[in-house]
Amino acid sequence: MAALAVAGVAQVGAACGDDGGRTEAGPTTGAELYQRSCASCHGRDLRGTDLGPSHLSQVYAPDHHPDASFRAAIEEGSTAHHWDFGDMPPIRGLSDDEIDLVIAYVREQQEIHGLEPYPPG
Repeated sequence: MAALAVAGVAQVGAACGDDGGRTEAGPTTGAELYQRSCASCHGRDLRGTDLGPSHLSQVYAPDHHPDASFRAAIEEGSTAHHWDFGDMPPIRGLSDDEIDLVIAYVREQQEIHGLEPYPPG
C-alpha cells in the first residue's frame, strides 16, 4: 500500500482505516489488516469503490509504485495524481510490521488476479 503515495484516493475524512485495522485480538494477516484498514475505500476485492481506486490497476505495479510508495501513502497520505477520488489521508494505527503485511497481501493479490489496464475502460 505504500504505493498509495500513489493513489489519489478518497479523502473521506476519517473514513478509510480510522480504526487502525485493529480489533480486540488484533488482525494477524495482511488480508485481515487490508479488510479493516483499506477495503472501505479500495474494495474488499481490491477492485476499488466510489471512494478509491483499484489496487489491481497496473498503476500499482511494483515498477511504477514500489512498496515504498505504498508505505509512504499509508503513513503520510497521498496527493491525488492518477485518479479523481481526492487526496488520500494517512492511515493511522498500523505498525511497520502490519504495513509490511498489507503490502505483501496487495502484491500477492496482484500476482493471483493480474493487473487491470489503466485507465480503466
